[in-house]
Amino acid sequence: MTALRAIPDTMDAGIVADIDARLRSVEAAEDVRIPWAIESGSRAWGFPSPDSDYDCRFFFVRPRDAYLSLWPARDVIETPLDKIFDVNGWDLAKTLRLLAKGNATVTEWLRSPIVYGGDAEFRDGMLDLAEAVHDSALVGRHYLHVGTQQLDKYGEAVTLKRVFYALRPAATLRWLRLNTGVPPMNLGTLLDESDPPAATAADIARLIELKSVTREIGQGAVPRSILDFIDDELARARDVYPDALARPSGEAMELCNEYFRRALATY
Repeated sequence: MTALRAIPDTMDAGIVADIDARLRSVEAAEDVRIPWAIESGSRAWGFPSPDSDYDCRFFFVRPRDAYLSLWPARDVIETPLDKIFDVNGWDLAKTLRLLAKGNATVTEWLRSPIVYGGDAEFRDGMLDLAEAVHDSALVGRHYLHVGTQQLDKYGEAVTLKRVFYALRPAATLRWLRLNTGVPPMNLGTLLDESDPPAATAADIARLIELKSVTREIGQGAVPRSILDFIDDELARARDVYPDALARPSGEAMELCNEYFRRALATY
C-alpha cells in the first residue's frame, strides 16, 4: 500500500495533529480501518474564510464478520462537533450505495487536494469505480438538490457562506452541461472549464477574495450577476434532470458489489 498525505502550510499544525489523533482514536475505539481521510468543505472547495472550521471526512471499513451480523453497527461514525472540528465518516458499504445512486459527495472526498492520510490504491480503485458507474443524470440530480436546498435557506440577510454553497452546485451543473465525465471539486476549476460570462467570473473572483478576509457568519453585498448565474443554472437543470432515473443501474450495483468484496479482503 502507498501512503498519501497532503497538508498545506496554511493549515494550523496543532489542529491537524488533533485531527490525526481523532482518526487514530476512531480506528482503535470502533475497530475499523480508515483507508481515506481528507478535508472537505470550503478549504477543499477553494473559498475558505479566516475562521472556517475543519471538515475532516473519512471512509472506514469494519472487519468482514461485522457485515454478517443480524444487528449491524451504524454506517456513520461521528466525533464531537464544535466550532473548530467537524470530523465524521461513512462506512464503505454506505459509501458504495451512495456512489451507485449518483451521490457526488463520494467522488469529491476522493479528489480532495487536502489528505490527512490515505492509501493510494484505495483511492485509485474507488476513482476507477466512480468513472465506471458515473451517470451524469444522477449526478446532475444530486447537485440540483444540493443547490436548491441552499437557495431555500436564503433569507433577507444572505451570508457569504450560503451564497457560495449555492454557487458551487450551480457551477457544477454548468460544467456537467458543457463537459463529460466526473466534474472537478474546486470552484475555480469548475469555472475555468465551463467558461461563464466574463463579468460573472470577475464578480465571483472578487467575492472569493472578500470571503477570504470575512468571518464565516459575515454578510456582504452579492453582485446581481452571481445570483442570476445561480438561478439560471438551477432553472436549466430543473428542465433536464427530473426525468432521470432515481435508482442505480443493475450494472452499477454489481460493480459496487465486486469492489466491496475485494476491499473487505484487503482491509
